[in-house]
Amino acid sequence: MATKTTDTHKEPAEVITEALLMLVWQILKLAVVTAWWAVLFPMVSIPVGLAVGAGLFLGWPWALVVVGVSIAGMVLWRAKHPETFERWLTRRARARFLRWFRYRLRWDKRLDACKLTVTGGASTLVPRLLLAEIGDGLDWVRVKMLDGQCPADYENRVEPLAHTFEALECRAHVVGPGVIELVFRYADALAETVPMPRPDAGRFRKDAA
Repeated sequence: MATKTTDTHKEPAEVITEALLMLVWQILKLAVVTAWWAVLFPMVSIPVGLAVGAGLFLGWPWALVVVGVSIAGMVLWRAKHPETFERWLTRRARARFLRWFRYRLRWDKRLDACKLTVTGGASTLVPRLLLAEIGDGLDWVRVKMLDGQCPADYENRVEPLAHTFEALECRAHVVGPGVIELVFRYADALAETVPMPRPDAGRFRKDAA
C-alpha cells in the first residue's frame, strides 16, 4: 500500500520573502521599543537627538560639543542631586530592564518548566503575567491563573519557581479572584524588613508590566 507524503520543500523565493518579512518585523519592533524608551527617558534621548541633529546640520565638531556638554550635565546632576538622579534615571532603567530580562523574556518557557502550563491538543496555555514590580531585594509578580488551576498549584511549586527565576526564595499568595502574587527574594538585606505579601497593592504602577 502506497504511503502519501507531503512535500514541505519551499522555493528559494518564498524563503527569501519570509526572511525579509521577519527582518522588517524585527526592525519595526526595535523602532517601537526605541521610541518608547526615548519617551520614558527624555533626559537621555533629548541630548542624543540634539547631538545627531548637530552632526547632520552643523558638522561633527558641534556634535562632540553637544555630547560633552550633555555628559558634563549628567555628571553634575549625579554629584549635586544623587537622589533625583537615582529616582529618575538609574533606578527606572534598572527596573525596566530587570522586568523584561527576568520575567517577560522567557516567561512561557519558565512557567512550562515549572509545570504551570496546560497543554491541550496542539496548543499550550500559559498563565498570563499581569504585573511585575522590581524592588531592591524583592520582586512582586502577579499572575492570572488558568481555568482549572488553584492557589495550591503555585504554592506547591515555589521551590522550582525560585530555582527557575534564579531567586533565593519564592512565596505565593492569593490577591484576587484567579490572581496569584509571587514574591521573589533576590537578596538577603531586605528579607526581614519587608513583609510578604505586601498589604498595599497600590504600589503597583500602571506601566509595571
